Amino acid sequence: MNVEIVVENKSEQLLLRGLLFGASDIHIVPTSNNYTIHFRKYGKLFDAGDISQDLGTRIISYFKFLSSLDISEKRKPQSGSFQKEMQNKLYAFRVSTLPSVFQKESLVIRLMLQNATYSISSLCYYQKSAEKLTNLVSNRQGLVLFCGATGSGKTTSMYSLINYCSQTLSRHVISLEDPVENNQENLLQIQVNERAGVTYAAGLKAILRHSPDVIMIGEIRDRETAKIAIEASLTGHLVLSTIHAKNSVNCIYRLMDLGITIEEIRQSLVGIVAQCLVQIDKKDQRKALYEILSDSFLFEAIAATMRGEQYFLPKDETLIYQSRSIEVEEQFASTSI
Repeated sequence: MNVEIVVENKSEQLLLRGLLFGASDIHIVPTSNNYTIHFRKYGKLFDAGDISQDLGTRIISYFKFLSSLDISEKRKPQSGSFQKEMQNKLYAFRVSTLPSVFQKESLVIRLMLQNATYSISSLCYYQKSAEKLTNLVSNRQGLVLFCGATGSGKTTSMYSLINYCSQTLSRHVISLEDPVENNQENLLQIQVNERAGVTYAAGLKAILRHSPDVIMIGEIRDRETAKIAIEASLTGHLVLSTIHAKNSVNCIYRLMDLGITIEEIRQSLVGIVAQCLVQIDKKDQRKALYEILSDSFLFEAIAATMRGEQYFLPKDETLIYQSRSIEVEEQFASTSI
């Protein structure tokens, strides 16, 4: 059998194995003699076997080819994506490569089902959280921020909420992402492309001229993006985005680190949502727990920040997000795959 056909079949089998396992990522990691494959699921890595050095190199080159990457370049990190229909469903695969000390590349593939939509109530552990979140995005303008660990479901929550805005509230939604993780036919989605000059900041400026009601920004990562997001939220737009912060209260300090004044924060911010996932049954199903800082609690947190004091959410508000998540995780820890 032709070598190229063998590599193509092995590559597709690897993707199918990852999908059947329920993996969010496939890792192909070089060792001194071969390649080790791991599947990531809910933040944990599971051993999925080894492949030979020759086959591993060819599979990585095949995935780079599908992602329109430079196959000959193995000394620099590269990233790209491709789409493929598997099991009668359309998936997007985001590919990232890194050079290693073994003079070989490591490759990670993120698996993402396209056109997948979930109601916010189906994602929440507590239905009270779903009501609070839909109330937040019912605002005509303002900034709603999500924070949480990588893989905690922040993007899934935002997709659910902007679909609610589009379909239930009949609002014009535009997203700006790097990359677009989930293609949605009912949304206008913009892909960040820095080589083409479409940065977060430049893309946001263009979006504001396109008459949006709701703007989703994949991530606020620099001062310019933060500034434009604040301006958009103050000029009649609802803006949803993620930001790196330890918890909901620390998002306020993170915005200040990015050059946003406390007065701008007071005028624009309508809610901060910290999120984590917990296991809810023996089949390893997960639901999201939310710590939602809004209304009077948000007002008090900003007021405390303005006075130079540290703010703590009341115990009953943090119990669900912190103590309950630990309790649920411990309850099912022995049943993990």
